[in-house]
Amino acid sequence: MTDTDMKTDLLRYLQDARDALLWKLDGLSEYDVRRPMTPTGTNLLGLVKHVTGVELGYFGDTFGRPFFEEASRPAPAWYRETAEDNADMWATPEESREQIIDLYRQAWKHTDATVAELPLDAKGLVPWWPEERRQVTLHHVLVRVLSDTQRHAGHADIVRELTDGAAGHGAVNSNLPPGGAAFWQAHHDRVEQAARAVEPGAERG
Repeated sequence: MTDTDMKTDLLRYLQDARDALLWKLDGLSEYDVRRPMTPTGTNLLGLVKHVTGVELGYFGDTFGRPFFEEASRPAPAWYRETAEDNADMWATPEESREQIIDLYRQAWKHTDATVAELPLDAKGLVPWWPEERRQVTLHHVLVRVLSDTQRHAGHADIVRELTDGAAGHGAVNSNLPPGGAAFWQAHHDRVEQAARAVEPGAERG
């Protein structure tokens, strides 16, 4: 397999994860894309904001191709080293859904340009990693970011289902067996019964 073939495969699966993550916001209110759905505050728009920073950092700063330039396009507060913990994991009232999604799409273009212009064995330095393991290759970073984005797309699957019951892999292919509400309720009850069979006295969460 050539470098071009490997890049094509990796970017295809990365784009699949990107699209799936954004699709999870479709049809939801401003409140629902922002509201925390887990004890640690996981929310849909915050996941998009986080993966935006991941791409801009790993495919920009790591390879000497920073997206933000202080003179012309200063970095937002949440992206700076001085940002408070978890600043990239939620949206403030001043940050619109459109702004965050647009920046994510700009990050895609920046990433894709980096991948197109550099060989897979191109060396980069991850400034926020421990010094002894900062040196990476483009191939390593591609695999890492693909894995990270797919993981967060999975988080978005669960958060969306908890929000309004919507589920599925994507707009074109849901990757779910056919069945309506009655089918899924029966399936849910069957799984619950199986769990209780191994621990009959367990309380429902």
